[in-house]
Amino acid sequence: MKLEIAVVSATGAGTAASEGADRIELCSSLELGGITPSQGLLEASIEHVDGRLEIHPLVRCRPGDFHYSASDVDTMVHEVRHLLAQGAHGVVVGALTAEGDIDVHAVQRLVDSARLASPEVQLTFHRAIDQSRDPLAALDQLLELGFTRVLTSGHEATAGAGLATLSEMVERAGGALEIMAGGGLQLGDIPAMHAAGLSAVHMSAKRTVSTLGQRTISLGTQDGADPTAYTVTDRETVRMARAEINALELGAPPA
Repeated sequence: MKLEIAVVSATGAGTAASEGADRIELCSSLELGGITPSQGLLEASIEHVDGRLEIHPLVRCRPGDFHYSASDVDTMVHEVRHLLAQGAHGVVVGALTAEGDIDVHAVQRLVDSARLASPEVQLTFHRAIDQSRDPLAALDQLLELGFTRVLTSGHEATAGAGLATLSEMVERAGGALEIMAGGGLQLGDIPAMHAAGLSAVHMSAKRTVSTLGQRTISLGTQDGADPTAYTVTDRETVRMARAEINALELGAPPA
C-alpha cells in the first residue's frame, strides 16, 4: 500500500520524504481545499526530497467548485505544462459539469497537455469525483480517459464513512486504475482500507502552529480566528502512518 501526503511547503515535502512517504501531493492553501503550487515551491520541494519520493502537484486554479470556465481551463493547461517541465512526476486534476458529471472536454484538454509535456506522466483525478452525481459512472469515464489513479473518499465526507463505496470502486477498476482513499482519513482507518483492497491512502498529516499565545499584544480578529496560525506537516503522523502500512503489509501489528 502506497502512502501519499498532501504538503504545502518544501519543508513538509522533506519531512514526508524522510519519514517514508511514497509520494506527495504538492499544493498551496490547503485550508481552501488546495490550489496550484507556485513554480518556486515545486522547485524547492524537488531539492528537499532529493529524489526520495514522487511529487504530484495539484492543478486547481481557484478554490470553490469544480465547474470551470474556458479561461480557468486555459490557465490550468498552462500550469500543467510548466509544472511537468520542472520535473513533476504527475499532476492532480479534475473538472465537473454544472450537472455534476465529469467535464470530459475540459479534462481531455488537461490530459492532452500533460501527455504532450511528458508522455509517461501519471494522472490523478482529485476529489471532484466526490462531488460528482455518480462516482461509479465517473470512474468508468476516468478509465476511458487513461487516468493512473483517483483520489476519493467514496462519495462521503470522509474516507472512513465511504469505505463501502471505496471497496466497490476497487472492484470496478479491476486494477486498471489505482483507487486512493483520502479525505478526512485517520490513522485508525488504514487497516480497514488495506482489508478492503485499497492500494494507496492519502493524508494531510497536518498540525496547526500558532504564535498568538506567545505574543504580549492582542492579534485576535473579531471572529476569533488566529491570524498567526498556519499548518505544517506533522512528522510523527507520517511516521506512524508508514509504520502502520508496513506492519499491515507484513501481517504483523505495528511497533
